[in-house]
Amino acid sequence: MTVKPEWIAVDWGTSNLRAFAMGTDGVLAQATSDEGMGKLARDQFEGALLRLIDGWLSTDKVTPVIACGMVGARQGWVEAPYRSVPCLPVDKGGLMDVTVTDPRFTFAIVPGLSQANPADVMRGEETQIAGALALSPGFDGVLCLPGTHSKWAQVSADEVVSFQTMMTGEMFALLSGQSVLRHGMVDAKGWDDAAFDQGVSDALSRPERLAAMLFRLRAEGLLNGLSGDAAKARLSGLLIGAELAAARPYWLGQAVSLIGADKLSAAYARALLAQGVTARLLSGDECVLAGLSRAAGKV
Repeated sequence: MTVKPEWIAVDWGTSNLRAFAMGTDGVLAQATSDEGMGKLARDQFEGALLRLIDGWLSTDKVTPVIACGMVGARQGWVEAPYRSVPCLPVDKGGLMDVTVTDPRFTFAIVPGLSQANPADVMRGEETQIAGALALSPGFDGVLCLPGTHSKWAQVSADEVVSFQTMMTGEMFALLSGQSVLRHGMVDAKGWDDAAFDQGVSDALSRPERLAAMLFRLRAEGLLNGLSGDAAKARLSGLLIGAELAAARPYWLGQAVSLIGADKLSAAYARALLAQGVTARLLSGDECVLAGLSRAAGKV
């Protein structure tokens, strides 16, 4: 079947590249590769993109391609300058046009957002935020985007008012995979909800004790036989609990929606529910497509 999209949506991260052929009724086809920003030199981006979308392009028309993510970073194809908050998460008039050699398509990047004080940046999440607002018209409250670098964004009147980044996911990967704690987690194959809940509670109650509570995982493994599943789940709970303690001004008394992968978002929802906050879960994929559609002027 020949796919002839009206336009093409691209989510280009550090590790992966995803492209979606878009028609008037939504996604016509999609393709994925591992040619993320982190693997490409500046002169390799157009080739990587064409390896995915070449079959969707026509010689009798020019197809617009709209991209978000790390493709617009300083180390990406072209650096797309940040837009300062407060502002709309995406603005069709503020896209960064990129010169391409193939005449069959045009390419534009959605810029990220920046905050002067306290200093913070996001790139890619702004598109998911725009999508969440497109899917939930009139939403005022807080959007949390769990991940390697979790984002908490306050939104009002369709604008991002302020945001805060936490390195929770990266810290979990480093501590579970490279620190002394890894020795107690090598046999982890499952999950322990009770251990996760304990970690969240402990970190929220005494966030200043986080460093000591982390090492206790190692000690309990040596002395008390703490299982790998329990150690890994409690580590996750400790880090998410510390994140919630730091982000308390964002979620306390606010309407909260979570955008991201199902399993991780469910862990954050569980932690928030223990604090009396019922968060709405939104699909990261649906939000990024809705956000790119808004950037393309389609919604």
